[in-house]
Amino acid sequence: MLKKFISYYKPHKLIFTLDMLASLVVSMIAIVYPIVTRTMLNDLIPNRNYRMVVISGCALLVLYVVRMLLNYFIQYYGHVMGVRMQAQMRSDMFNHLEKLPYSFYDKNETGKIMSRMTSDLFDISELAHHGPENLIISSISIITSFVYLSTINIWLTLIIFVCVPFLLLISAKLRKKMRAAFMQSRLSIAEINASLESSISGIRVTKAFTNVEKEKEKFEIGNESFVNSRKEAYDAMGKFHSSTAFITDVFNVIVLIAGGFFLYSGAIGFGDYSAFIVSVNLFISPVMTLINFTEQYQNGVTGFERFLEILAEEPEADIEGAEDMARAEGHIQFVGVTSAYEEGRDVIRGIDLDIEKGKTYALVGPSGGGKTTICHLIPAFYDISKGEIRIDGKDIRSLTKTSLRRNIGIVQQDVYLFNASIKDNILYGRLDATDEEVFEAAKRANIHDYIMSLPEGYETNIGERGVKLSGGQKQRLSIARVFLKNPPILILDEATSALDNTTEILIQQSLNELCKGRTTIVVAHRLSTIKNADEIVVIEDGVITEKGTHEDLIALDKTYAHLYSLQFRED
Repeated sequence: MLKKFISYYKPHKLIFTLDMLASLVVSMIAIVYPIVTRTMLNDLIPNRNYRMVVISGCALLVLYVVRMLLNYFIQYYGHVMGVRMQAQMRSDMFNHLEKLPYSFYDKNETGKIMSRMTSDLFDISELAHHGPENLIISSISIITSFVYLSTINIWLTLIIFVCVPFLLLISAKLRKKMRAAFMQSRLSIAEINASLESSISGIRVTKAFTNVEKEKEKFEIGNESFVNSRKEAYDAMGKFHSSTAFITDVFNVIVLIAGGFFLYSGAIGFGDYSAFIVSVNLFISPVMTLINFTEQYQNGVTGFERFLEILAEEPEADIEGAEDMARAEGHIQFVGVTSAYEEGRDVIRGIDLDIEKGKTYALVGPSGGGKTTICHLIPAFYDISKGEIRIDGKDIRSLTKTSLRRNIGIVQQDVYLFNASIKDNILYGRLDATDEEVFEAAKRANIHDYIMSLPEGYETNIGERGVKLSGGQKQRLSIARVFLKNPPILILDEATSALDNTTEILIQQSLNELCKGRTTIVVAHRLSTIKNADEIVVIEDGVITEKGTHEDLIALDKTYAHLYSLQFRED
């Protein structure tokens, strides 16, 4: 972990070095004041050398001006370095998140992931800036001040030094409890973020079902958990700081009593005693800095551990020697395919399908039977447990995932649109497309005329998740996106099931246009929309129970015929 943390300093070697040098000079200037004080008390004032008193004071003032400038450099450039390191970690995390499989997002809530990318990384950047400064400079200050105090009176210095192990012992004893408490606090913050993200995203559902009080209740559970975890963290922190502060108070008492005895016995002069009293903080302050640094260290370390947990997640990867597939012909074969989201719980079992190039195959059956799983396996969103899926005779595992997915277009029931303009959302299908190609895709999706009726046309912002559009408009935008991508393989996963009949007819016209010349897999709720499919496959409990044309399955008079008769009766 330490090696990984240090690697983020490498691009900032110059700033880091200058920051450490500036901190070192600042700590060295701090020791000048007690030296000047001792000289004045022992020499300049008794000898009435007022000229040197003034010169010493002016020199000290100049040094303080230098220290002010160096402190500005430390605060500004040190924090800039920390922010840049934070930005690099955030980029690394984001890039890694983009490579993670669907299964990771099935198990992790968005709010919790965002917590790791924001508050955790902020604490890490603070540690990155202050950590080396506190550790290196404070250690040097302790050694320097110890040497200087020893020149005043070695025995008095050793008496103070004996108290240090007590501080370290208390620090070590309470550190473990603090670490566990702060980690629990971070988990609670992540829970709140997840709850908040879920509630805000579903605010329209909450209002529609008048369940505001329920959402408040859910949020307050997480909020109360956060308060309790912070109480534990602050309890550990309070014990830590109060105990260490008590020891430092004992330092001053020891110096006062021991120094008084030394002064009384003549072992130390009044000037040296006064200088020692002034100087003892040079030793105590960096010790306290190191002790108080424990809190920041705990925040930073627990944040970095959570950061590394994300990076440790296994990303999607192509097998060694995977080839880049050019434009596919579109012949898809399932050979004995079995797949499970969780080990030991197969969703589909022994699936055999031969989907010919340019043909339309429909998957029907009860919910939870495995239809969507089959659709997710073709672009390799999930792994196959047994068997293989071939496209144009090639096992999809032997192909790079990028080239595989480049050949597949997906239109789903739950359309995701970005908080951007209409044009940008269509362009997501192919980022290098021209305006003319975007317009043509929109025309083929039957949404161009609507877009042109808007005051800002294609530059109209559609809001978060396309909230400013109707369900049908969102669906047509997603279809335009696939038109622009122009893939040889098309997957329609219940693309019209959430629409009313009139809108569905309009969308179906766009989909029929989209399907022309492409190998198409359709998951349909309304069986009337797939009557003309080249082959219809019934999936029940993860296995194929029926297969054939509409007429074949009606004649078979089993599940498909039963479902169709029910829908026909409803219609």
